[in-house]
Amino acid sequence: MSGKQNPKDILNVVKNKTGKSISERDIQKLASGVKPSTLQSEEQLRQLIRQVSSLVNVKVSESTMNDIIQAVKSSKVNPNSLEQLMKMISKK
Repeated sequence: MSGKQNPKDILNVVKNKTGKSISERDIQKLASGVKPSTLQSEEQLRQLIRQVSSLVNVKVSESTMNDIIQAVKSSKVNPNSLEQLMKMISKK
């Protein structure tokens, strides 16, 4: 295997982190709207965080949202690489 996570692995990470089950279709629908520019715009990041929060039915405080935005903006993650983002998420 090339080291890439399959969709079931990603769903398991989300379920383990949130305790909520979501479908592969839900993830694909959300991911289809994410572009490299999404990670560069604070307003777009906030919208994405709200969408994910709503999807898993977990409230995200303003403080946590600010922390997530700061972590994304200060990271060295290539915004074109969803695989890198998933690796970061699965390590936390």
